[in-house]
Amino acid sequence: MKIVVQVVEKVYQEAHLDIPDGLTEAGIRQIITDRYNSGEITPDLNIFQVDFESISATIVQQPQEVA
Repeated sequence: MKIVVQVVEKVYQEAHLDIPDGLTEAGIRQIITDRYNSGEITPDLNIFQVDFESISATIVQQPQEVA
């Protein structure tokens, strides 16, 4: 018997960044967005928390083997 299991989770990641002082809120958002979009922030992201949402399983019917 073969069963396909699907798990849905929310994964929260956290990164600690150094940014210049004196920026406005909009400036901080832009720096974070630019770093995220460029992929520069990706190596700094660590899994902080995982919340389990759901799990489901489906039995896959396999044809009988011919002897």
